[in-house]
Amino acid sequence: MHDDDKSLFEKEMLGVKPISRGDHIGLAPKDANSNSKARRAAAEAELAEDLNYLSSESVELVEPHDVLSYKKAGVQDGVFKQLRQGKYDIQSVLDLHKKRFIAARSEVFDFIRTSHRIGLRTLLVLHGRGEHAQPVPALLKSYCAKWLKEMPEVLAYHSAQRHHGSTGALYVLLRKNDEQKRENFERHAKR
Repeated sequence: MHDDDKSLFEKEMLGVKPISRGDHIGLAPKDANSNSKARRAAAEAELAEDLNYLSSESVELVEPHDVLSYKKAGVQDGVFKQLRQGKYDIQSVLDLHKKRFIAARSEVFDFIRTSHRIGLRTLLVLHGRGEHAQPVPALLKSYCAKWLKEMPEVLAYHSAQRHHGSTGALYVLLRKNDEQKRENFERHAKR
């Protein structure tokens, strides 16, 4: 170190005292900052919005009367056939008619996540056919098909039977949540 550098350093350090072993640096008490709760709530809300990973990028468009069908590997053919034929009891319904894109994206995400968390398995999503939608027909239907494929909770979906909305609706099959898996394991492990 040159003499000039050393003298500059000593000048800057003038009045600085070393930390002794008895000195402690602690955190402020929890309620010291009344805004912390509001900041935390805002951060959590922002994080929850960021958790919505559903795509808003371009989508492969489907026609208003196209039948939509999707099944992940491992879903039994018999289970998928029952879903396709509308044989399972519908446990909850999401109606997206007249919803704008952003709202629909958020509602699909929340509906699937909440339904899975509380243990629902078979759902109906009413997206409409979008025959008269302008400027792009069946846009919401196309995005619903894409979004549901992006969600790990979704095992399969298929266009509904006529009495449930036909090609304007989807039957959706969700995987079991952790609690259901545990119950299933305990039930079958006792055999």
